[in-house]
Amino acid sequence: MTYEEIIERLYELQDEDKVAFKKQKFGVIANNSLGIYHKDLKELAKEIGQNNMLAIKLFDSGIYEARLLCSKIFRPKNLTEDLMEKWVKTFENWEICDSFCMGVFAKSELALAKILEWTQRKPEFEKRAGFTIMAAYCMADKKSDNELFEQFFPILKREANDERLYVKKAVNWALRNIGKRNVDLNKRAIEVAEDILEFESSSAKWIAKNALTELQKKTKRMSDYPRAIYRNKTKQ
Repeated sequence: MTYEEIIERLYELQDEDKVAFKKQKFGVIANNSLGIYHKDLKELAKEIGQNNMLAIKLFDSGIYEARLLCSKIFRPKNLTEDLMEKWVKTFENWEICDSFCMGVFAKSELALAKILEWTQRKPEFEKRAGFTIMAAYCMADKKSDNELFEQFFPILKREANDERLYVKKAVNWALRNIGKRNVDLNKRAIEVAEDILEFESSSAKWIAKNALTELQKKTKRMSDYPRAIYRNKTKQ
């Protein structure tokens, strides 16, 4: 498909009622939005296939859904730091932040560097991006040892007092995902959550209580990463 054909298709899918619904139901406020659901964009992305040049051109169109589409057709292995910085500074809500972080950033070789850097940022969605990459990286990296993920615990503690909704939710998400990699990280994540619970801020207490509820469930689902170690361990 050509760029022009894709833009035409997006306008065919335009629905103003969905713009209002996403704002009211999910808190998604976006400039130049056409009101198209992710499931429809995923279907369109399958038709297009991965195409970096088209992805960049779609992002530069300024159309919100075209930018979401960019995150679905750009090849993570071709990601550059310049593109990451350009894109992250435009994030205006959790939806587009998470779409890029989960679909592209967490799968790139730059993921770890941006986790360490962006979790220190001031803007809400740039900081959220750091923690969303962290949460997604727990699933994207299936082979790394626990030491890599343990380095994230001090960062989670450091930022647990951030009261902004989309930051604290991402901190919580990352903590839960680390704790679901394997049984040993689960124990460490529970210890970290208990430490955070002692903080005075309401955000820290919410992060910790919510994480503990999930991480201490008897029926919790574990990924057992790296499986060469933990799949054998859980069967013993």
